[in-house]
Amino acid sequence: MDLNSIRDAFDRVTKKQKLSYSKSQEVIDQVGREIEQALAKIHSDTTSPVDEKSILMELKTKLNEIGPHNQLEAAQKELNINLSKYLKLLEKAFNTDISKAYRNVDFDFHTVNQIIANHFYQQGMFDLGDCLVNDAGEPEATTLKSQFFEMYKIIEAMKVKNLEPALSWASTNREKLKHNGSNLELKLHRLQFVEILQKGVRADALNYVRTHLAPFADLHMDEIQKLMASLLWVGRLENSPYSELIAPTHWEKLAEELTRQFCSLLGQSYESPLSVAIAAGVEGLPTLLKLANVMAAKKQEWQAMKQLPVPVDLGREFQFHSIFVCPVSRDQGSEENPPMLMPCGHVLCKQSITKLSKNSTRTFKCPYCPVEASCNQCRQLCF
Repeated sequence: MDLNSIRDAFDRVTKKQKLSYSKSQEVIDQVGREIEQALAKIHSDTTSPVDEKSILMELKTKLNEIGPHNQLEAAQKELNINLSKYLKLLEKAFNTDISKAYRNVDFDFHTVNQIIANHFYQQGMFDLGDCLVNDAGEPEATTLKSQFFEMYKIIEAMKVKNLEPALSWASTNREKLKHNGSNLELKLHRLQFVEILQKGVRADALNYVRTHLAPFADLHMDEIQKLMASLLWVGRLENSPYSELIAPTHWEKLAEELTRQFCSLLGQSYESPLSVAIAAGVEGLPTLLKLANVMAAKKQEWQAMKQLPVPVDLGREFQFHSIFVCPVSRDQGSEENPPMLMPCGHVLCKQSITKLSKNSTRTFKCPYCPVEASCNQCRQLCF
């Protein structure tokens, strides 16, 4: 079942909920008006005595005609029917018991503890990371703590538009940033220049360009000329052709780029391995649950399988290296069954070549061209 049917069912429920709310509000307002009118008659300034009993009897009659209970009950009943159908659809579409997709794996708990601790440190949850390190007895897992702590001090300073820590770090790591092809330092100086310019001090802005941005002129002359031209609009950049220089998104993008470069220089990925593994697991979970149910129905045990019998399609963000699938056996390449290059240039997995050559006892013909080959002529490919 695709998500479109679930989304349609959800839309129906929300529509009924809005109608129910609208109807309830309408009935409540109607009842309120009748009560207010009755109170107005009772408290009216008249010389003749007020017959409160007749007024209340009249109110009771009108309320009975309105029938608020019946109207509210009908609207709520229709909502409950659609809500019940939606819940049944969810139960049918989603399996809440994910334990079926669990496979017994001999984890290296030392490595796992380090990955989790580094994830907490990378996310800025230093107290939580320290707690894990202490409880797990993994003191060496704090290796990256001080570096990530420095990174978060820089990011926190940028949130209050203080670029000094960021500029100091970029200056210290200038050569490494150049090696990565990053012009982060220039972007930081540009942002600092714009902040000075917005304060309306043209002389300070000009002096900042001469002192800090001039060294970048050889490679970024167009950028420097743009900043120099913006000096003509000091104090009113928002109404100038250079208004994009003061866009708030520059701060957000620069903070993200600094984080990426900081992690890169530490030899760490921008996304922590733990978060990537969990995200990939969530995406592949429906396929694994379906596989577990199918194999359980066939009374087959998939825990002992070294390779899954079905592909688990993940997004491109989870593809970190090339994967070879044999065009003959449809098996994915592995250390035990690597891809082999034949003399003709076609590639099959080792097990397919072994079968075609009758356990390396004779030559065989390539399944895709008339060229014959032997096992000795085939060479293992490394991606």
